Amino acid sequence: MVCTAGTLGQIIPPSTLLIILADVMSNANQQAQYEQGKFVIEALSVGQFFAAAVGPGLLLVCLYMIYIIIRGIVRPLDMPLASTDLLSKPSWSEVTGAVVPPVFLIFAVLGSILGGVATPTEAASVGAVGALLMSGLRLGRYRRLILMGIAALILLAMAAGVFPVRLQRGDLETVAMTAGVIYIGLAIIGGIGLLAALYNVLRDRVLQDAMHSTMTMTAMIFATILAAGMFSLVFVGLGGEERVSYWLENLPGGANGALVVTMLIVFLMGFFLDFVEISVIVLPVVAPTLILLGHDPIWLGIILAINLQTSFLTPPFGFSLFYLRGAAPEEITTSQIYRGVIPFIAMQAIGVTLVWFFPDVSTWLPSVMFRS
Repeated sequence: MVCTAGTLGQIIPPSTLLIILADVMSNANQQAQYEQGKFVIEALSVGQFFAAAVGPGLLLVCLYMIYIIIRGIVRPLDMPLASTDLLSKPSWSEVTGAVVPPVFLIFAVLGSILGGVATPTEAASVGAVGALLMSGLRLGRYRRLILMGIAALILLAMAAGVFPVRLQRGDLETVAMTAGVIYIGLAIIGGIGLLAALYNVLRDRVLQDAMHSTMTMTAMIFATILAAGMFSLVFVGLGGEERVSYWLENLPGGANGALVVTMLIVFLMGFFLDFVEISVIVLPVVAPTLILLGHDPIWLGIILAINLQTSFLTPPFGFSLFYLRGAAPEEITTSQIYRGVIPFIAMQAIGVTLVWFFPDVSTWLPSVMFRS
């Protein structure tokens, strides 16, 4: 259960997988439209894919909860607790302090993207500042300064959204000048709190570790994208794209048959490859043809995202399996972990099937939020 819940971050926004898929599917959609003779095309945005993933993500959460409840009723846990310390319940203040700030940060980042206020890059900066403030606050030093900074930045964001001010040379309007001075004061207080949090995370080497992990992941993704670009150039130059397109178009079952085969290939590749490699190497080859066959690009991207999420659970190279193996006690064997994720992989398949037969689960919210 813990292993599977950790993979929900790949389908519930904000998600790196969805950002990569949004770029891949947008390019595939443009290529498909060009082949149909359409040259004025509205590009697909990350926000549309974020909105489309909310319904399927919540659907998977519901499936997991239903299975866990049924599992608990049919076969209750009968293993005694090793220590009475595990029976102690945290206080409401502890629960609130641990849950509310991350949830607020997630809604701030995701809401700014879905609301069209910020691009994913700008929203990422909001998330980085929020994470820095929360980390600095948790380390304990200069708590009052950091809390004042957080309050000032929240007030600044709310006030700027209600009453935006753009001061220009010669602008002597009293209201605008007053609001501008207030905004500058709030920004200074927020900056002081941010500097206090920055001092805390630098002193405890939290920021250095985070930056190292970020640079490692970024370098891996960009190296994969560069290699995938060279591969695609050679593949297309040798006529491979036409062969794949011809093969998919002539499969039994038409558009649905081509998609079923693609989903099976992606699922099997997930046993051995990371989602980044599959997204930037395989999908650009097959996605344009699938869109030309009539599949909605956003809906197609979401069911592929659920399929790619499963790769985190499939042995032998499922990342979540490795993470759980490192955190689990020695009494739990690797084979037990592998057997434990089988029901959740089956629920992933059920989730893909439900989104397939009920496409509104993924297409309704973006159609409402991004209606032209």
